[in-house]
Amino acid sequence: MQSRFSNITAVVLAGGQARRMGGQDKGLIEVSGKAMIEHVLSILQSQLDNIVINANRNLDIYEKYGFPVIPDNYEGFNGPLAGMASCMKTINTEYIITTPCDTPMLPDDYVVRMLETLESAQADISVADNGERIQPVFSLIRLSLLDSLLHYLDAGERKIDLWFEQHAMTRVDFSDKPETFINVNTVDDIKTFEASQSA
Repeated sequence: MQSRFSNITAVVLAGGQARRMGGQDKGLIEVSGKAMIEHVLSILQSQLDNIVINANRNLDIYEKYGFPVIPDNYEGFNGPLAGMASCMKTINTEYIITTPCDTPMLPDDYVVRMLETLESAQADISVADNGERIQPVFSLIRLSLLDSLLHYLDAGERKIDLWFEQHAMTRVDFSDKPETFINVNTVDDIKTFEASQSA
């Protein structure tokens, strides 16, 4: 693995309620013969070594994948920022890079593009942009922002983009790969993804 990525930990966000999937644990739903999160983990493993999973249920199942599983430190389902903060508390790399568990078309240059743009802009956060708007759960964040994030959450705030705006943020252009942000949220989405894989 390239040493330049040893200072980054990938956080796979699997802590949501998945209301559009009937409350099922989306990361464990089978797509193309394997659990959704397995697709994401496989793509990330080809890019960096440090990976953790943020999950709030079925922890024993997620642990079988061989990566640390970190639940939210906040009661209830408080959104992605709570998961990010909980993971940032337990890791010791310079950055976290995040992705949801239901994005099996994550590109194989995701990490390098996010890091190179952040370094070029001398920013503290880089966030993916699909050409129309930012995709805030696809982000690279300096661990030094943890205190700011904890203060934000303790104040009862949850909106991820508003917290990003408080810091030096840069956008990473992924308009050439819009499929990156296709969330598998419904049964129809599963069928669409499986059809794309067999095409």
